[in-house]
Amino acid sequence: MAKTSKGTLYRGQAHGQWSWVAHRITGVAIFFFLLVHVLDTALVRVSPEAYNAVMETYKNPVMGLGEAGLVAAIVYHAFNGLRIILIDFWKHGTRYQKQLLWGVLGLWLVVMIPFLVRHLSNVFGG
Repeated sequence: MAKTSKGTLYRGQAHGQWSWVAHRITGVAIFFFLLVHVLDTALVRVSPEAYNAVMETYKNPVMGLGEAGLVAAIVYHAFNGLRIILIDFWKHGTRYQKQLLWGVLGLWLVVMIPFLVRHLSNVFGG
């Protein structure tokens, strides 16, 4: 009797399910950042002094870590979005989705490590 695979493309296998969850979480996080960004940038038209005051509150290590988290979310979301496109439109995409996920994670590390070294040295070093 032949062994059959249970689950669908994203459900039933850990790598597909967790990448799906992470893609949704990063998408929502990016959306809320953009909402706040539009609102605080619009403040410059209402009151440049208030805008400057808000910008000053962002200059602290906690916000620096938040910026690093935002970049991490954007980079993952972008690379995973390309992975999803490949799965959807490449005829071998479903067969190689696990390898594509490892590629996403590898590219994410290649981009994030140099960024974090530079960004965190600026946040905490000077």
